[in-house]
Amino acid sequence: MSSRKLPALLAAGLLILGVLASSARAQLARGDAFPDLAAAQLEGALPVTQGRVVLVDFWASWCAPCKASFPALGQVHRDYDARGVTIVAVSEDDKAKDYAAFLKKYAPPFATVRDAAHKLAGAVKVPAMPTTLVLGRDGRVRAVFTGYHGEETEKSLRAALDAALAEPSANPSR
Repeated sequence: MSSRKLPALLAAGLLILGVLASSARAQLARGDAFPDLAAAQLEGALPVTQGRVVLVDFWASWCAPCKASFPALGQVHRDYDARGVTIVAVSEDDKAKDYAAFLKKYAPPFATVRDAAHKLAGAVKVPAMPTTLVLGRDGRVRAVFTGYHGEETEKSLRAALDAALAEPSANPSR
């Protein structure tokens, strides 16, 4: 290789690395603003989330840990709904029939919507199924949980919800 081509090849390599690095975003982390659910073009009715702590759970019907987590999420809903927590379970199922069959079988007591175009999951950079985020009343991420590990995950979720509920409300009149 001639010495004239080396700088050009190095510059091209650095340019490619820069483009790749700028397009790769990390998943949302504590303190990040969560995307607007209403703008995500989700299929299904969204519950009122304004002024509430929100637990967003990304799941799919083919995901065994997701299936295992739904009874625990149902219990969390029963324990925390009256305290100001809203659960929104976001399905990443491609097929509406798979989503509908799952809902028929598990009959969750909380809101479920389908992200058929995967826009919300893409914006959040969901790394695995299930991924669960706890959002404060201000819409910012308070905690992120990847996977479902039974009682351990449920205890961690409850601790994160309790902490988010303990934060002062930005607007006490809500």
